[in-house]
Amino acid sequence: MPGNLLLNPHGHENFSNWELTKNGGDKWCIEPTPDDSVVSYFCTSHKPCLKKQVIILLQCGYDAAYLDSAPEVTVRDWYSTRHDCGGVYRLTVSLLNENREVIATFKPDDVAVPAETPWTQVTHTFTGYGPGLRFISFEHGGQDDKSWKGWYGIRVTGSSVTIAPKP
Repeated sequence: MPGNLLLNPHGHENFSNWELTKNGGDKWCIEPTPDDSVVSYFCTSHKPCLKKQVIILLQCGYDAAYLDSAPEVTVRDWYSTRHDCGGVYRLTVSLLNENREVIATFKPDDVAVPAETPWTQVTHTFTGYGPGLRFISFEHGGQDDKSWKGWYGIRVTGSSVTIAPKP
């Protein structure tokens, strides 16, 4: 089975495979990183910027019987800020059934992130959510906290969604 189910988690392919659900202010951009921690990242603007992928699990090679056994689903995401501006980070991940109805959701409170925050990882593992999993919706983003024109908001990269292999 595949490793990371999210496609283009670093922006190497521009915004392919991502739906820009909110593209406010100066809109999303992709920047290379000046250090060796990541190759590139998506950056947000002074108004809300959110992007989403919906993973179709049956197309990824998982069978319905295995998905109905409620395997562990682990979500990881990385965020940071610039040296001169803070921001607000948002993440919503939902497990969906065949009708795209929500089975379980991980949606932490918005995170106020001060300037100069190094890359920080968010991790969550879904367990015990019951049968019916067929899709996973992953949406994240944010904005800056000073309303500065340009790309001063939250940076995101290296997002991943993985499903535990069959025992």
